[in-house]
Amino acid sequence: MCGRKTLTRDMVSIIEELAIDEWDDDDFIPSYNITPSQFSPILLGEANSRIVKKMKWGLIPNWSKNESIGSKMINARSETLTEKPSFQNLIHQKRCVVISDGYFEWKRENNGSIPFYIFHPENKLLPMAGLWTTWESPNKTTTHSYTVITTTPQKELSHIHNRMPVILNPMSIDEWIQCESTSLNQAMATLIPYQKHLSFHPVSTLVNSPKNNLPDCIRSIKDSSTISLFS
Repeated sequence: MCGRKTLTRDMVSIIEELAIDEWDDDDFIPSYNITPSQFSPILLGEANSRIVKKMKWGLIPNWSKNESIGSKMINARSETLTEKPSFQNLIHQKRCVVISDGYFEWKRENNGSIPFYIFHPENKLLPMAGLWTTWESPNKTTTHSYTVITTTPQKELSHIHNRMPVILNPMSIDEWIQCESTSLNQAMATLIPYQKHLSFHPVSTLVNSPKNNLPDCIRSIKDSSTISLFS
């Protein structure tokens, strides 16, 4: 699964790397520990343009009576997207890219779980495939929310966890987000395990707490002399 991620880059560099046409997230702040229920920038395809909007992590289906269900829908398995009622309609018109530059996974050991940070070796963005929707509360408040699509892990990462987010090849982004011009078969063909090398290292348990949002969350514990002692 993917239960924590980062977006530590500044807005200008993100816009440049992803060739974004419109950025509609005035509250964006780089983060070293994005958790479910928090808002972050999501990339959509509209009229052959790339638009960024702020959305909440944890999909809230439009038929839901309340938003609490979102905590259970932070991920969607790529293998069953066409079978699950919550996702099977979204894959036609509500595909998105979750903008990230790394994510965390916990490796289970006999004495507990060790958090690992997984990222691009050249510190580039990791565009994750996602689905999004709009939910209206009983008092007419509108919330845009999303889920991260997962797949089987690379061989190099399988010792950490048995799932990983679908990280799109930059050349496949438009095939995924431009729903009007891309067939479903074309889009689904992009949902494969990431083919290129990813870097990873163990990090401090600082990341276990959503309250901690600082560079030490992603720093290798091998550099323990610089890691804060609080959690």
